Amino acid sequence: MATANPPVSQTKSFSTVFLIELWERFGYYGMQAVMVVYMIEKLGFSDSKANLTWGAFTALVYAAPAIGGWVGDKVLGSRRTMSLGAIILAIGYLLLSVPSDDIYFLYWALGVVVVGNGFFKANSGNLVRKIYEGDDSKIDAAFTIYYMAVNIGSTASILLTPWIKVHWGWLSAFAVCCGGLVVGLVNYFFMRRTLAHIGSPPDNEPVNKTKLAIVLGIGFVTTFLVAFVLQNQGVAKACIWLAGIIVLSIFAYLIAKVDRSERAGLLAALVLTAQTLLFFIFYQQMSTSLTLFGVRNVDPNFSIFGIHLFTWIPEQFQALNPIWIMVASPILAWAYTALGKRGKDLPIAGKFALGFVVVAIGFFIYGISGNFAVNGIVSAWFMVWGYGFYSLGELFVSALGLAMIARYVPARMGGFMMGAYYVATGLSQYMGSVIANFASVPEDMKDPVQSLPLYTALFNKLGFLAVGGTLLAILLLPLMKRLSESHHGAAAPVKDAAAAEAAE
Repeated sequence: MATANPPVSQTKSFSTVFLIELWERFGYYGMQAVMVVYMIEKLGFSDSKANLTWGAFTALVYAAPAIGGWVGDKVLGSRRTMSLGAIILAIGYLLLSVPSDDIYFLYWALGVVVVGNGFFKANSGNLVRKIYEGDDSKIDAAFTIYYMAVNIGSTASILLTPWIKVHWGWLSAFAVCCGGLVVGLVNYFFMRRTLAHIGSPPDNEPVNKTKLAIVLGIGFVTTFLVAFVLQNQGVAKACIWLAGIIVLSIFAYLIAKVDRSERAGLLAALVLTAQTLLFFIFYQQMSTSLTLFGVRNVDPNFSIFGIHLFTWIPEQFQALNPIWIMVASPILAWAYTALGKRGKDLPIAGKFALGFVVVAIGFFIYGISGNFAVNGIVSAWFMVWGYGFYSLGELFVSALGLAMIARYVPARMGGFMMGAYYVATGLSQYMGSVIANFASVPEDMKDPVQSLPLYTALFNKLGFLAVGGTLLAILLLPLMKRLSESHHGAAAPVKDAAAAEAAE
């Protein structure tokens, strides 16, 4: 008589997704660390063109999971679509490392990255949701630790790729991003059985080769469409706004058509997604205005009391974000779990409000740094503390954005709603690039004394914008409390009925 396989623990299943997410983010953030500076210094782009090209790319990167989530839910399965996305991403980073003077080739390689991310991103998050489905406090803690995977991978690559760029050139840095995905895929191959019981319905059926061929064909054509969009900023702007309108319309349709018991949860998700959209305007500064500020106006030497400690390459300042998040993530995850056991966990809307407070503090730190500049150059320690507060705010808002979808959205539309969430963040990041251009430095301006006030003025304005986000989040707290109570009140009878059915 055959012995049944022992059940796989949630921790082992989570570890498999955690690790492939870590290596996927290693590739993406390694590319992000150097791409804007690569466009300016190597390809001769202006600040404005580089910011907007990167903004359009990131918007498409974050919009693509709306479709990838549907493919995972309905066509190929969440597990298969996630692994397919990782393979395509590895190919995209490999293409970036190919020597070519053709700018269109760069756009096409970025198009491959967009398609790969579309397949990967929504489905990896959806698998985490399925692992911990039904336990709100564990979902918050799991997504906070899952967010830590993003930051382990990004820390390593943000520190590594600028260093490799300096010693072996730009293309070698992009090749390392590809190597990270290869490592992640090999690791996933050996751990994939821990996810055998987790996924969407198509995962439990044999691969439909016709559907797979259609998906791959559409994905291949999409890479050229993305390249065309990136090459034409007017088209990029139109596509980004169109995508936002379409997803918002579908959101409205679902809210109108779902059962009344599910409507409060969807409304709560919509309100929190709108707040997340505001947050990602700040997030986009990390790869645009803050990176260029670091290149032009920040002393890369770290010293204490006149004693030199070490020197960073300017692009490496981005690594301060994931470093701070790795420090704070376990503490917050522990706090969420402990408070949840006592029934005193801060509501997710309250965490969003607190997040905007600390984001405001972070940008005001960048803003006041100009008052302490010497010949237009500020101390690296302003970057350390500015990133510290900004990163804590990110944990309260962005890290819990995925948990918010997991908590409030019905399971049957989880993949699509994960995708819709990413579309909102993509639109927001394009807006962030537009805002970063308020500090666009003219090509003939080389004196840091002249560029410094452009950046500090932008950072102070962003600080006040975060204050506005705080006030909005506080005003919405009563509404969010009512929606959350309605959602949980409607969900309780459904869970009780399911438990009774299982008992029979």
